[in-house]
Amino acid sequence: MKNPYFPIPMRVKRTSVETTDQMLRTIELSFLNEEDKRAFHFIPGQFCELSVLGKGEAPFGIASSPTENGSLKFTINKAGVVTTALHHIEEGAEVGLRGPLGNGYPITLFEGKNILVIGGGFAFTTLRSLIAFFLQPQNRNKVKDITVIYGARMPGLLLYKEELKEWEKRDDIKLVVTVDWGDKDWNGKVGLVPNVLEEVAPSSENTYAVICGPPIMIKFTFPKLMALQFPNERIYTSLEKRMKCGIGKCGRCNIGHLYVCKDGPVFSYDQLEKLPKDY
Repeated sequence: MKNPYFPIPMRVKRTSVETTDQMLRTIELSFLNEEDKRAFHFIPGQFCELSVLGKGEAPFGIASSPTENGSLKFTINKAGVVTTALHHIEEGAEVGLRGPLGNGYPITLFEGKNILVIGGGFAFTTLRSLIAFFLQPQNRNKVKDITVIYGARMPGLLLYKEELKEWEKRDDIKLVVTVDWGDKDWNGKVGLVPNVLEEVAPSSENTYAVICGPPIMIKFTFPKLMALQFPNERIYTSLEKRMKCGIGKCGRCNIGHLYVCKDGPVFSYDQLEKLPKDY
C-alpha cells in the first residue's frame, strides 16, 4: 500500500509568469520515474500537495488536463513561504508531489449535457483543466454546448492569455471574458462576473454549471444562477481554498461532518445547502 505521506519526486520542466504583477506563475512538472508517471491518473478538479525541501508543502489545483500527457501544470499565487519558494525555483530543480487528491468534477454527470463554466481570478486553474479536457477531439462530443464566463480584476491579471485567444477563435465554445476595470488597450467586457452572467443569461435547460473563484464572487453568483432556474443539484463549485493536509488527518478543512480534502473539494450546491455555512 502506497504511503500517502511520501511524495513523488518531480522535476521542474519549465516556468512562466502569467500576470503583469508577476504574482501568478505556472510551473510545469515532469515525472522523474516512469512507474510514477504510469501510476498517476487524475480527473479535472483534483489537486496535489507540492513540497519544497526546507520550506514545506502546500495544496494546488491541477491546471493541466488528463489528456495532456507527460507533465503536470500548476498556477501558483505568491502568498507565503512555500509559494514564494516555488516562484523562485529554477528549471531543472526537484520538488515533491503528493496526489492526486480530492474528488474532482463529476465528468460522467456532464456527459450529454451543456456545460456552463464560471471562473474568477487565479481559481480558473482547475476550470482550465475541465475545459481543455472536453475540448480535446476525443472528448468534445461527450458534452453539448460549452459556455465559459471568466473574469479578473484587470486585463493584466487574466490567466492563459494565449489559450484564451485560441478558444475565442473556435466555433464549438462560447467564451466571455470580462474585467472589473479595463485599460486603454482593453476592448472586451467590463463588469463583475455575476453581473455578466446575468447579462449573458445562459439557458439552464439540460445544463450543469461549474463555478470556481473568490468566495465573494461565488457568493453573488449563486443567486444569479437561481434566478436563471438552475436547480441546486446542477450547480457545482470547488472549495479548494480550504485544502490543508489533503488526506483528512489534520482536521482543518472540515465543514460539519465532511472533510473537504476527502469528500470534496468539489460539491454541488445541493450538498452545501445542507452543511454549516462555514465555507
